[in-house]
Amino acid sequence: MSEFVRPVARDGVAAMEGYHSAQMNVDVRLNTNESPVSPPEAFRSAVVAAVADVSWNRYPDRLATALRTALAEAHGVIPTQVFAANGSNEALQSLQLAYGGPGRSAAVFEPTYAMYAQIARTTGTGVLRGTRDDDHRLVADEVLALVADEEPALVFLCSPNNPTGTVDPVGLVADVVDVAARYGGLVVVDEAYGQFASTSAVDLLAEDRPLVVSRTFSKTWAMAGARLGYLLAPTWCVAELNKVVLPYHLDAFKQVVGILALQHRAAMDDRVAQLVAERNRVAAALDVLPVTAWPSEANFILFRPDTRSGGDVWRALVDRSVLVRDFTTMVGIEGCLRVTIGTTDENDRFIEALGQILGGSLAETLHEPDTEGD
Repeated sequence: MSEFVRPVARDGVAAMEGYHSAQMNVDVRLNTNESPVSPPEAFRSAVVAAVADVSWNRYPDRLATALRTALAEAHGVIPTQVFAANGSNEALQSLQLAYGGPGRSAAVFEPTYAMYAQIARTTGTGVLRGTRDDDHRLVADEVLALVADEEPALVFLCSPNNPTGTVDPVGLVADVVDVAARYGGLVVVDEAYGQFASTSAVDLLAEDRPLVVSRTFSKTWAMAGARLGYLLAPTWCVAELNKVVLPYHLDAFKQVVGILALQHRAAMDDRVAQLVAERNRVAAALDVLPVTAWPSEANFILFRPDTRSGGDVWRALVDRSVLVRDFTTMVGIEGCLRVTIGTTDENDRFIEALGQILGGSLAETLHEPDTEGD
């Protein structure tokens, strides 16, 4: 071959950066909002037994009928209102493939989950960027004005919001849906951390409302390694998503695993309660340290060191074999770090390390978690 001209990705892809989250060999990994413990033993035993019955030589059920039926029963909807995918990210991508694209736009309210804008760019969808107030909450008038004036094809709300932990009022979500309904927009409420929160938009779902609620098995179900997510939506929306998703995209084993997980709901609820109690304990510890921390209804807490730069604190934590998420350069939360709630021992390691770095007093912070209330 005498000449080679290297192919160049299209402009929207070539100019972007990929999604990054540092992975390091540390003792305490609290940076990716995973469950700190494995699924319960009874679930794992059931999975092992189910492997023998998987028809590995056959394609899986393309519509994941049994899994969607189980999810529908869990949420009080019908199976044709459920779309299952390889993690909630694939569900979000399918929405943008079906309802976004060139000449259409998606609205996001930053700081928020970076993949909404990332997926928009990869699908050729324009991005409209709204903002949040100093407490990282949506400003109702500004949100409603942006949606009414710009008429985005998709409106992404994240509740609890990642990385801030704030929850969107259900009344505001309903108002946004009402505005979108007037011009043909679709509102997506990402509830990846919904089981940790006090409210949900699921009860707003209806055939005559352009509302979608997405969920994942990665967090509360302790199944990040399985890559399984889903969304609840009107039947007409799910029908469109089935057109754009790849054939047989959800493998047979994953469908079985999802059904088995739903049979262990009580164990999941217990773990959620334990993590909420630990979240409250970590929040109390941060209150006596020289940091600014924001209330969270997720399995993580966003905080900003008051006396040292966030970057310095992040590196000092890594030096002590504790890894948290570095958000120091994200617009709207400059200088901030986010810590995932881990086990009691992991949280103690984090609190002790942070106290050493910042020189705060920890005499009253390392106590047994309060299991009462939220």
